Amino acid sequence: MTSGVAALLRRPEERRAAFLELFFDLVFVFALAALSAGLVKNLSWHGAFQTLVLLLALWGVWTATAGLTDRMNPQQPLVQLLVLATMFGTLLMAAAAPEAFHDRGLFFAVTLVVTQIGGSVVAAFLLRSHEAWRAFARVLFWHCVSAVPWIAGAVTHGVTRSVLWALAVVLANTALALGLPTPWLGRAYMRPEFAISGEHVAERYRQLFIIGLGELVLVTGLSISGSRFGPARVAAVVVAFATTALLWRIYIHRAGGLLAVALTAAADPVRASILALNAHLVMVAGLVPSAVAVELFIDHPFGHTQPAWIAVILGGPALFLVGRSMFEYAVFGRVSRDRTVGLILLAGGSPVMFFLPPLAVAVVPALVLAWIAVSDAMRARGRPPEAAAPPR
Repeated sequence: MTSGVAALLRRPEERRAAFLELFFDLVFVFALAALSAGLVKNLSWHGAFQTLVLLLALWGVWTATAGLTDRMNPQQPLVQLLVLATMFGTLLMAAAAPEAFHDRGLFFAVTLVVTQIGGSVVAAFLLRSHEAWRAFARVLFWHCVSAVPWIAGAVTHGVTRSVLWALAVVLANTALALGLPTPWLGRAYMRPEFAISGEHVAERYRQLFIIGLGELVLVTGLSISGSRFGPARVAAVVVAFATTALLWRIYIHRAGGLLAVALTAAADPVRASILALNAHLVMVAGLVPSAVAVELFIDHPFGHTQPAWIAVILGGPALFLVGRSMFEYAVFGRVSRDRTVGLILLAGGSPVMFFLPPLAVAVVPALVLAWIAVSDAMRARGRPPEAAAPPR
């Protein structure tokens, strides 16, 4: 291994996220805001499906970049240029996202494909004399495979585009879940060239979730600043902020602080990190409809509650609880009962919500989350900290 390549690799003792990685994450504040804006304009099952596809596409870019900075030294100028180029591509994709299923489809797809394939090619080339190139070669192979339905969908319209783009994200995420099986290179599980830093990966996941919560804070502030400060809207802001704080509190409780330990203790750290990554995907996916819900019940606290409004007000926290349960399983190998009960309460109470104004509907998930947070605190009170026990 040449000294030049060695300098490009991240040193084992560098476990904290670099400023470059924090800077890169900023573009996802805009990306999540763009997805929320698109969902508000098309608040339907079809709109939710399109938003999910776009979220998975942008999520794939973040995942690939996080993997790159986990392996490569972000202090190196070449690595910095590569990450900044990816950041710029992500910014363009996010700007095009609200109209990606309409007249900006080709621009979105081409930018995505160029950003993903270009980054993988450069990383594999830079590390060509080190075994770590295989990690990026696997990613490159699957980027090329998924590029086919992305471009094919971009030159079609309507349902065909939706089906092809859905196929693209399913291919990418299935490949990741299976360890990126690649001809002649095998899978990434337990491969030495794919070693990860548990502490670094855990910090990156936490940072992305905080970015998602930042979107809720942003929407709350913008919604109230653009309207009159009446008692109803102030009450709606209180509910929105309390819900955001509770999401944060439930996230960090025990599992949020032990992920690094769990990844280190796992029999296969790569498999464990993918499980945790998918859990964070579901949690962040829950924050997108939650941001839409905040905008709706702050603007119309006592308006008529439409079925789609109920879906985003209750569905966002429900998705978060599903992801948080997956996260807990990744760290402890089990799931707390109060998460399941919370999901049942949200689903079981939804028929009654038709008779309540939007603000009252928004109070329901806030109360459910508050009950879970209190249950967590009471269960932990007086007991020694639980040790991480990832599933085998």
